[in-house]
Amino acid sequence: MSGPRASRPTVRTVAEAAGVSVASVSRVLNGLTTNEETIRRVQAAVAEVGYVPNSAAKSLKTRHSGQVAFAMEDIGNAAYLAMVRAIQPLLREAGYRLLLHSTDADVQDEIEVLRSLGQRYVDGLILCPLRVTEQHVEELGRATAPVVVIGQLPQGCPVDNVRVDSRPGVARAIEHLVEGGRERIALIDGPADTVPGRSRYLGYLDGLKAAGLEERQELVAFTDFAVDAGAKATQHLLTEGAPDAIFAANDVLAMGALQTLRQQGVSVPDDIAVVGMDDTELAATAWPPLSSVSLGARERGQLAAELLLKRLEDPGRPPEWIDVEPRLVVRASSAPVGTP
Repeated sequence: MSGPRASRPTVRTVAEAAGVSVASVSRVLNGLTTNEETIRRVQAAVAEVGYVPNSAAKSLKTRHSGQVAFAMEDIGNAAYLAMVRAIQPLLREAGYRLLLHSTDADVQDEIEVLRSLGQRYVDGLILCPLRVTEQHVEELGRATAPVVVIGQLPQGCPVDNVRVDSRPGVARAIEHLVEGGRERIALIDGPADTVPGRSRYLGYLDGLKAAGLEERQELVAFTDFAVDAGAKATQHLLTEGAPDAIFAANDVLAMGALQTLRQQGVSVPDDIAVVGMDDTELAATAWPPLSSVSLGARERGQLAAELLLKRLEDPGRPPEWIDVEPRLVVRASSAPVGTP
C-alpha cells in the first residue's frame, strides 16, 4: 500500500529551498524588482521542487487571468480558423493566451459563456454568434468582462462590434453569374433563422430583382452550414430545380455542392457555375478554384482583437462599431457560359 501523497510545493517550499524569505519569492514570481542573486536562487528552487503557480488563486486576487476566450460556432470552419490566426498573434504580443470554444450555434451555450465571465477565468471575450436574441442583448449589457462581438448586433447595443453586411456581397455574386449568362441561379443557404442565413437570402433576392429574374422556390434550399448539408441540397436541386448556377452561403456548403456535382458527372463551370462565400483557403484550393465573396475573416479577427485590447486598457471608452466591406473574388468555378 502506497504512502500518503506528497503535498503540492508552495511558495514556502520554494523559500526554504532557496534560503530566502517568502516575501522574496513572491517578488520574484510576480516580476517585481529584486537583486540578481535572489532571482537566480528562487528560479533554481522553483525548478528543484517542481513549484507551479496556482493561476486560479492568483486570478481571484488580482482579477486578472491573462486569458481571452474566442467563442464561435465551429472551430473546424476555415473562416473561424482565419480569424484565430489573426487574433492569436496580437493577444500573444500583449501577454494574453487565447482559449477557443465551439458553441455549435447553441444560443443557451453562448448565454452561459457570457454569464460565466463573472468567474474571471478570462479577462475578455470575442463572441461570434449566428443568432442574436433578446437574451444575448441582455447578457451583453451586464457582462462582467469586456466583450467584442463579430457579427450583426441590433442598433444601440452598447458593445464593441465588428460586422460585415453579407447582403450586398451576395447580390454582387448573383450579378456576376447573370453577367456570365446564367439564368436559373440556385441558392444553398444556412438556417433561415440565423443572422447570416437571413442576410444571404435577402441578398439573393436583391440580386435576382436587379437582374429581372423571379425567385423560384425549387431553386432555394435552407439547410445547415456543413459540407454534407451542401452535398444533399445539391442533389435535391439537380433532381427538382435543374439550375445552371449555384450560390452557396459559405465555402463549406460550396465544397459539398462541388462534391455532388463531381459525383454526378456535372461539369463546373460548363454545366453549372458555383460561387461560395467567405473566401477561405478552401476556395483557392478547390477544383476548379472556387469563386467566393470575401467577408474579410482575417481582417475582422484582427479588428476584434484590437478592439478588445483597447477595451481592456480603457474599460470606460465608448463602444466602437467597425464595418468591413464584402468583396467578390472571381475564379474558374464561375467562368461565363461558353468560356473555352
